[in-house]
Amino acid sequence: MKAYVWDIPTRLFHWSLVVLVVVAFVTAKIGGAAMVWHGRLGLAIIGLLVFRIVWGFVGSTYARFLNFVRGPDAILTYLRGEWHGLGHNPLGALSVLALLGILTAQAATGLFANDDIAFEGYLLPLIGSELSSKITGIHLLLEKVLMALVALHVGVIMFYAHVKKHNLVKPMLDGWAEGSPEHSAQGGGAIALIISLLVAAAVVWAASGALLPPPPPPLATEAPAF
Repeated sequence: MKAYVWDIPTRLFHWSLVVLVVVAFVTAKIGGAAMVWHGRLGLAIIGLLVFRIVWGFVGSTYARFLNFVRGPDAILTYLRGEWHGLGHNPLGALSVLALLGILTAQAATGLFANDDIAFEGYLLPLIGSELSSKITGIHLLLEKVLMALVALHVGVIMFYAHVKKHNLVKPMLDGWAEGSPEHSAQGGGAIALIISLLVAAAVVWAASGALLPPPPPPLATEAPAF
């Protein structure tokens, strides 16, 4: 028997985030003109993260933080092999929170970062170049932390697939997992989706610098008299 666990918005978020993070990493390594796209990808990632955070409160059953974020007792129960449930297990929940946290910090610092050549974060005018340089250092450091977490995440998925014979990828593709149909996800309807999308769009609009005052016009220079 199978239960419907991962709703379509959660699955679209997951795979869209995978693609955008990979492309953002590649554009950062290319540098130069590709940094323009790196910045745009950062905004898209912010939109996805905000959507997921809101969806974590108004989405369907197994997408909600209250469903899968558990305390130390649940983690110990899982480590003893006594935990049984659908969705993220207690250890998987920690991985989700860590990735969301690091990605949020990475994307947020990118809004104020610069590459000392041509790229400036959308909100850099709020802080100035000196503080921006310090935040850029944090942004680069977080990149290494993120890569380590991603590697750990992939490693765990492979461990589950080859050692525990438990495919974690398939349910994130089609939404279904082994379980009782009566435990299928509920909630997360059209109104919740619209709310999540509107909040995400508003944050992306603000993060793009839309609320910043326009830069002053260039000073006019008088033509020399001959």
